Amino acid sequence: MSRLPELFLLCLRVGLFTFGGGLAIVPLIQQNLVGAGFMTARESVDMIAISQMTPGPFAINAATFAGTKLAGIPGALIATLGMVLPSVLIALLVAKFFFSAYKSQGVQSTLSGIRPVVLALIAGAGLTVARETFFLTGGSVDLPAILLAALVFALLRCTKAGPVWLLTACGLLGALFLR
Repeated sequence: MSRLPELFLLCLRVGLFTFGGGLAIVPLIQQNLVGAGFMTARESVDMIAISQMTPGPFAINAATFAGTKLAGIPGALIATLGMVLPSVLIALLVAKFFFSAYKSQGVQSTLSGIRPVVLALIAGAGLTVARETFFLTGGSVDLPAILLAALVFALLRCTKAGPVWLLTACGLLGALFLR
């Protein structure tokens, strides 16, 4: 039996309840897609890497990746539609009223309450990615991955190296040396 309806509903739920965009979506994707058995934790980290290095919004790339893994092109279309539909509908509704209500105390208070949650979601996603990236099966440490992450972090903080170049360079390094 096809799991496409279940995939659509999971992606719809993720798309509906993700605030903050970008990596804030990772915990919900992992909870829903890994929890439902659509992918393993390791596959979800690979999905994050692929979604980050491909053009376009992260959530759409992630849904497309997950859908393709499950059911090819139909899965990609269903998952992407599920992920995008809530955002499109909410954006249309918010756009209609945003500029007239943005400066209101209620809207500002709501945004102030959401920001710390988004930060916590991103930090939680970072810890999950770090665990899956830096520790090999059996619990041993992946020293090359740690060194590469430290180097990229230093380059991001100390130079004007752009993420696209760093992603490309690290992808090539991985393909050449980390087999």
